[in-house]
Amino acid sequence: MKKIFILDTNVILHDYTCLQNFEENDIVIPNTVLEELDNFKSGNREINYNARRFLAQVDDLLINNSLSANTASLGKNKGTLTLSLNHKWEKRVKEFFTEDTPDHRIISCAYTIKKKSKFETIIVSKDSALRLKARVIGLESENYTHDQLINDPEKIFSGCRTISEVDSEIISNLYNSKKISLESMNTFIKNPIPNEQFVLKNGSASALINFNQNKKKYELINKKDAFGITARNAEQILAINLLLNKDLALTSIMGKAGTGKTLLALATALENKRHYRKIYIARPIIPLSNKDIGFLPGDIDDKIKPYMQPLYDNLNVIKHNLKDKKKIENFERLLNEKKIEVIPLAYIRGRSLHGVTIIVDEAQNLTPHEIKTVITRAGENTKIIFTGDVNQIDHPYLDIKSNGLTYLVERMKGQNIFGHITLNKGERSELSEIASELL
Repeated sequence: MKKIFILDTNVILHDYTCLQNFEENDIVIPNTVLEELDNFKSGNREINYNARRFLAQVDDLLINNSLSANTASLGKNKGTLTLSLNHKWEKRVKEFFTEDTPDHRIISCAYTIKKKSKFETIIVSKDSALRLKARVIGLESENYTHDQLINDPEKIFSGCRTISEVDSEIISNLYNSKKISLESMNTFIKNPIPNEQFVLKNGSASALINFNQNKKKYELINKKDAFGITARNAEQILAINLLLNKDLALTSIMGKAGTGKTLLALATALENKRHYRKIYIARPIIPLSNKDIGFLPGDIDDKIKPYMQPLYDNLNVIKHNLKDKKKIENFERLLNEKKIEVIPLAYIRGRSLHGVTIIVDEAQNLTPHEIKTVITRAGENTKIIFTGDVNQIDHPYLDIKSNGLTYLVERMKGQNIFGHITLNKGERSELSEIASELL
């Protein structure tokens, strides 16, 4: 039976194309949501863009697919879209929630619709508090999960498998020939994914290999340094191997604080600098409330510096590790000539970037749509690296299953131009490692 879905503002700000994702069911947009979207439409952040696109989309529907002054068809095999202008404050809602807030008005709107309709009525919101309040007064509510690809976070693709009890002869042959056929590994490795990496073990003997789908074989991975940075463990060796691979236009690294994901991304980008004309380093800015960084004092560099400081810190670590005077001078020249540039992620929108490396740090704070926006900016000979920790999300409406980094890994795994690895071993101080695990 058909259902009626009442959308919260945060669903639209998360995915402005959401109207097409409710099959044949009807959708209601409360007047409160329209008012909030109007407040969000000015600015350069992703949510401002989404608000503008959604309002334009609704306007177009009401002009071309209108069924009445406030209702439009969503298309063939779809339901309808209705703008609810009802301001009635339901008595039962007021008994529970005396304060007049946008959330409570949305709940009141849904309660009115439920009383009048024979169809199941459901509030859709990415705000868990609103969903809980709705259930308290007997309304159904659910999260918006259209772009959520997994239900179990433990099953996020790690990009690396450890294979124990591999024949010692296979490991020996690997070191002699540097590669091994698929047939030789069929007993030990099932369903390899392009660019997936493996740790082979037999007692104290071990080898690191990569699955090359194009060449239909496994290749031995040797330890490499990157712009003065040396891998400290097997995971970091695998990460450097992926990041230095020029055939991979898209790479991602997950890992908790201290695993070296951002440092390795920067170091390998610098190591590969001769293949690209510039390196852009970006991270999303999660401001307080709905204020843009424009309210902060100073010019743009002053405004973004507090958000970007961890990136500068990693650049300083790389500089400190350079022992050769010429390399230090070259590094400083790249910075002075802005061949390495730290920018807010919003600056990438609307640009077509050719022949560059783009590093996006803290990618767990991006929505799936924001991830797509960055990737579609890539022109010819551009490499994009996403790094992040899906267990440390600052965005109020994202979680480990719905954030853009998880979405990217699950959607892109299996593509020949994509590689991923999750780093688990921390390389910070013992205190930092214990705190990361226990606190």
